[in-house]
Amino acid sequence: MGEPKLDLGWMRVFQEVGRTGNLTLAAERLGLSQPAVSYQIRRIEEQMQVSLLARQHRGVTLTAQGQMLFETVSRMVAEIDALTLSFRQRPQRPAVRLKTDYAFSSLWLMPRMHAFRKRHPDMDIQIVATHRTDHELPEDGEVAVVFGTRAEFERVGTLLIPERVVPVCAPGFLLANGPLQRPDEIAAATLLHLDTQGPSPWYDWASYLRELGTSHELSADQGELCFNTYSLVVQAAIAEQGLAIGWLGLLDPMVSAGMLVETGPVLTSPDRGYWILPPAECKPETDQVCAWLALEFSGPSSG
Repeated sequence: MGEPKLDLGWMRVFQEVGRTGNLTLAAERLGLSQPAVSYQIRRIEEQMQVSLLARQHRGVTLTAQGQMLFETVSRMVAEIDALTLSFRQRPQRPAVRLKTDYAFSSLWLMPRMHAFRKRHPDMDIQIVATHRTDHELPEDGEVAVVFGTRAEFERVGTLLIPERVVPVCAPGFLLANGPLQRPDEIAAATLLHLDTQGPSPWYDWASYLRELGTSHELSADQGELCFNTYSLVVQAAIAEQGLAIGWLGLLDPMVSAGMLVETGPVLTSPDRGYWILPPAECKPETDQVCAWLALEFSGPSSG
C-alpha cells in the first residue's frame, strides 16, 4: 500500500501562523482557540515528520522546511481564494418565477416544460401554483398566468386561452350513460363539480346549463361529487365517475389521446380566459417566458 494521503484542511491555519508569526494572533484571526491552532500545527509536523516552527519567547518563526511549506501553501490558498471569488462574481443564471393556478400548472404547463427547458436550457424557472392567483401585477422577475376578464387584464396582459368549455367524460361513462348530447340528457347525468369560494368566475354547471335553458335537479337519492381543484375533477372524469366541464385548451391532449370524449354543446366566453401578465419592469428572461407561453399556445400542439 502507498503512503497515507495528507489531510489538507490545515492549510489556511498554517498559512496564517506563518504570516503572523504568532499562534495566538493567528487563532484570533481565524476565529479559533489558541490550543486548537497549536494542535493543528503539531498534527502537521507529526504527519510530515519535520519541525515547521521554531518556538520563541514572543512567538514562532518558520524553520527551513516550514518556509518551503509556507510558500507552497500561500500560493495554493491565494489561488483557491481567487478562484472562489471568480465563482461568486460570475453572473447569476437568469431565473423567473411563474405564478399561476393549479389547473393551468398541472394540465397545460407541466406537459410543456420539457419544451421550455429545451429552448432555454440556461434559465431557471420556479413554478408557484395556488388555488387562484392575485390580480396584482407580478413582482420583479415574475410572470403570472391568471384567469380573469378582459375588463380586468386587457390593459396589462395578453389573452392566452379564451374560455371555451364542453362537457367531457370517459368513453366508458358515455357508453354506459349516453347519449349525452341534449341539454336535458346532460342535466340528468352525474355531474362533477369544482368548488369555488363565492360566485364562480368561470363556467360552472349552473351557468353552463342555464345558457342551455335547463338546470340540474338532484333526485332524493343522488349526491353531488365536488372537488377543490380542477385536476381532481379531471381525474374523476377519467375514472368514469361522472361528467365534467372541460376547458378546451387545457384538456386537448387528453381528448386527443382518447382518455376523455367531448359530448354536448361548446360554449364560449371570449371576454374571459387565461391571461399572461408580465412584470411592470420587463427583463430579457421574463420577455422570453412570455413569448414562449404565447408561442406554445399558438403552435399545433395546443389543439
